[in-house]
Amino acid sequence: MPPEVGTLAVSFYNQSRTFEQLWTTTEQHILDVVENGKYSHGRKVAELEAALAAYTGARFVVGVNSGTDALVLLLRAAGLRPGEEVVVPAFSFVASASSVVLAGGQPVFADIEPDGYGIDPATLAGAVGERARFVMPTHLFSQLADIDGVLGEARRLGLTVVEDSAEAIGMRRHGTHAGLFGAGGVLSFFPTKTLGAIGDAGAVLTDDPAIAETVDALRHHGRFGATIGDFPAISTTTGLPGFNSKMDDIQAAVLLAKLTRLDGDIARRASLAARYTESLDGVAGVRKTPAIRPDSVFYVYVIEVDSRDDLAAHLSAKGVQTEVYYPTPLHLQPCFADRGYREGDFPNAEQACRHTLALPLYPDMSTDDVEQVSSAVRHFYHGRRI
Repeated sequence: MPPEVGTLAVSFYNQSRTFEQLWTTTEQHILDVVENGKYSHGRKVAELEAALAAYTGARFVVGVNSGTDALVLLLRAAGLRPGEEVVVPAFSFVASASSVVLAGGQPVFADIEPDGYGIDPATLAGAVGERARFVMPTHLFSQLADIDGVLGEARRLGLTVVEDSAEAIGMRRHGTHAGLFGAGGVLSFFPTKTLGAIGDAGAVLTDDPAIAETVDALRHHGRFGATIGDFPAISTTTGLPGFNSKMDDIQAAVLLAKLTRLDGDIARRASLAARYTESLDGVAGVRKTPAIRPDSVFYVYVIEVDSRDDLAAHLSAKGVQTEVYYPTPLHLQPCFADRGYREGDFPNAEQACRHTLALPLYPDMSTDDVEQVSSAVRHFYHGRRI
């Protein structure tokens, strides 16, 4: 019999089994932090930066306290000036646009491609005004945006590309890791991410030494003089107003332990995603399952469905947690009302907001969990008139 309402059968995310398996390694990294006595912006952060540089191929990795701050600092370091515009997709997490405001700029929006949910390069020209300086594609859910198309249009329009690659660790195209196609990119280590901490943490990726040096300073109150990738020294030279955006060494310790199994976790996510796709194939009411491509890395498994909110309620009653990414497009968020956009401006983004639903997907899930979720989806649509 199915569980009663309120009985959790499949949580949206859980990493208890992962931590049980990794605890010996994690504990050693944490003990190193305790014994060293520097708990923020210390040696363990530098160790993680070096490990991430090796994994991604980035020349520089600068650890910070969140993916959002990583975006703000990257935009500042890449040269965004007050009032200048950054083109961002209308379908993304709010930080993709709020980071622009926090960095002193103004977001302008463009529509997305209906399949991959990345910014549509064909819509960039219509979004660009006299003050546009940057375009920030977002790599969402399980695949890169059309980065080749974005780079081509950016060159034609005179825009600098920075990437919101917060969800994209492990995603590569033509051998290049997400975040390294333009001036730089970011990673988020929010706990549910493919590589997740036990709190907030993030990083900036770049091959540009000037950007790396500026981000390194900005994260620590604008202080220049630290050596990137080594134990940072306290500097009394404050070259520009900065932030307190340093990464905690405890988060770095956890991430170093989990980095050792990242490729295995990515493979496990891919296997579970393939099982979902097979189980949901041909289900009436499921409009679209994610495209599976050679460069896909599944952070979450997002489907497009009819009667999305009713399905989410049905799954909740069966004990299955889901998430909606994202219920309101960025151009219709109240905090951007002054930008003057209206409903209907970006139809692909608005449709995605109405119909997308994220199902549970994480390495600790079993194939039985996937079948339970898929069965509940099939049960909802069985016999319904769509």
